[in-house]
Amino acid sequence: MSKAQTVGIALVGCGTVGSHVARLLLGDADMLTRRSGLKLQLRHVVDLDFTSAERAGVDRSICRSDLGIALSDKQTQIVVELVGGETFAKDVVCMSLEAGKSVVTANKALLAKHGPELFAIARKSGACIGFGASCVGGVPVIGSILNGLLANKIDALFGIVNGTCNFILTSMSQHGSDYATVLAEAQEAGLAEADPTLDVSGADSAHKLTILGSLAFGRRVDLASIYTEGIDDVDVADIRYGAELGYTAKLLAIAVSQGEAISLRVHPAFIRSDHPLSGVGGPFNAVCIYGHAVGHTMFYGRGAGGSATASAVLADIIDVAIGNAQRRFDELGIWPDVAPLADVLPIEQVRGRYYMRVTCEDSPGVLARIAEALGKRDISIASMIQHEPASAGSGVPLVFTTHEAVEGDVRAALGEIDALDVVVQPTVTIRIIDEHEEAQL
Repeated sequence: MSKAQTVGIALVGCGTVGSHVARLLLGDADMLTRRSGLKLQLRHVVDLDFTSAERAGVDRSICRSDLGIALSDKQTQIVVELVGGETFAKDVVCMSLEAGKSVVTANKALLAKHGPELFAIARKSGACIGFGASCVGGVPVIGSILNGLLANKIDALFGIVNGTCNFILTSMSQHGSDYATVLAEAQEAGLAEADPTLDVSGADSAHKLTILGSLAFGRRVDLASIYTEGIDDVDVADIRYGAELGYTAKLLAIAVSQGEAISLRVHPAFIRSDHPLSGVGGPFNAVCIYGHAVGHTMFYGRGAGGSATASAVLADIIDVAIGNAQRRFDELGIWPDVAPLADVLPIEQVRGRYYMRVTCEDSPGVLARIAEALGKRDISIASMIQHEPASAGSGVPLVFTTHEAVEGDVRAALGEIDALDVVVQPTVTIRIIDEHEEAQL
C-alpha cells in the first residue's frame, strides 16, 4: 500500500462531542487510515478551555485560542465546528468556508436557520459542508437519504428525533408519572437541560425536520413554515386513555408529500401500539422513510450523546476527506441554496384523525350537542370511552376518536364545543397518525 495522503483537521470546540471526536481521531488513527486510505491528522484544537481536550489525549502544543492560526494553515483542509449556538458558530463556518476549508458540523439550528446562505458560501469557495451528525446523532439517516435512497421519490418521513422528549413520554407511559415529575427525573439524569425549552417545545425537532425534509424532498424548507407544538402540555391522563384505545404517545417530526405541496409539522401524536415507532423508548431516536420504490424503511439508534454524535462526525470527516461529499455537493440539485422553495401545506388544510377528551357535566343531551358540533362539519366519531369523574364536581371525561377530517374544521368544532355551557374544561386534542400507505409501482 502506498503512503497514505495526510488530511489536516482543525477541531473548533472540544466539549462533550468534540473531546470524543479527538479521542477517536487519535486512538483509532490506524484503523481510520486502513479504512479510508488517508491519514487524518488533528492539527489544531481551538477552544478557550482545554480540560476536556487534555483528558482526550490531545497534545497541548496543538491547542489554540486563536481560530486564525488554524485557518491560515495550508495543511489544514477540514474544519470541524462543534461549538454550538448560532453566533460564533456561524462566524466559524463562514470564515472557514471563505478560507477554502470544507466544514463538518453537527449544528442543526445553524443549518436550519442559515443553511441556504452557508451552502452558497461553500459553493462559491469550492468547498463543501458535511452535516450527517446534525440529525439524530449516530443514526445515519442523512447519509442514507443522500446515498441508498437517492433513487427514490420520498413520499413521507416520520421521526422521533428528540431523545429528551421521547424519554419523558416513555416514562409517563410506563410509570404513569406526570410531566413535571418525569422532566425533573430527566434533568437529574442528564437527559434534559436545566432549561429544557428547546427540546420540550418541539423547536429542536423542527430544526432537524427542516434539514431532513429539505433533503428528502429536494426542496428548500423554511423553518418558519413548520407547524410546531411541544409536549409540555401533555397530560398523563390522555396517555392513559390513549393506551386504552390502543395508542402510544410520541413527539413526531412529520413530512408528507401532498400532491405538489408538503405537510411539515412537529407535534405530539398517537400512533398504534403495534407500529414500529411505538417501541422506540427512552432517549432513543428513529426515523421511518417511505420511498416509492423501496417502501417503508426505518433507521434506529442513539440520537444524542458524545460518542454517538462523534461517530457521525467522523463519518462526515471521512466523507469529506475522500471527496465523496464534494462530488455530491457539486452534482446533486437537492441542496437548499439551489433547490426551489417548498410549497408547505398549512396545518389548517391537513387531513387526519383525532383523539379528543371533552370534560363536561354529567347531564342528559351532552353527547348529542357535542356530536352536533362535529357533525355539521362532517366530523364523525369512530370510537368512544367514558369513565367516572376523578372527583365530585370535576366533570366527566368523554374520550373519543374521529374518522379523518380537515384540521380547520376540527378547530372550528372545538371552538363551538368549548363554548357550550356544559363543558367545564378546554377540550384536549391529540392528532392520530396512521401507518403510511406504501406506494405501489
